[in-house]
Amino acid sequence: MLNSKIIMNSTPIIGLSIIGKLHLLTALFKEVYVSQAVYEEVVNSNSPRQYGREELSMMVKEGALRLYQVENSRLVKKLYGKLHEGELEVIVGAKELDLKFVVMDEHAARTLAKTFLLQPIGTIGVLIFAKKKGLIQEIKPLLDTLIIHDFYISKRLYQQALAQVDE
Repeated sequence: MLNSKIIMNSTPIIGLSIIGKLHLLTALFKEVYVSQAVYEEVVNSNSPRQYGREELSMMVKEGALRLYQVENSRLVKKLYGKLHEGELEVIVGAKELDLKFVVMDEHAARTLAKTFLLQPIGTIGVLIFAKKKGLIQEIKPLLDTLIIHDFYISKRLYQQALAQVDE
């Protein structure tokens, strides 16, 4: 899995940026793609919180992350409704690129990804992989920082993640 290619949604990009760990993606995965809609959502956001904006822009310019333009934009438009354009582009892009893994956190998007036979990994999953690979020492302080910055993590998921890495 860790030598795989992935495509990312905006929430994990923002979450990893909040804790200063967006760089983990290139250490964990062979190739990391970001769809055009996700890129625009993060980099051109009107949000007063600009998490991920500079990091994502820089990593794309440096070639560490690859920008991907979805070919089947008609399918994205047809599916648009319950999910955002970025989430749909991640799923459609993964199929076009023949990827197995998508990095996304939202439950509805993960559910749809599974129906397309994709395996979703969340922000916490990335942190777990990073700890198991020895790239970070602990995930608890990182999860706590995410929560302080209004990044939603259920108590159950928080506890499961810590148990999985013996913290």
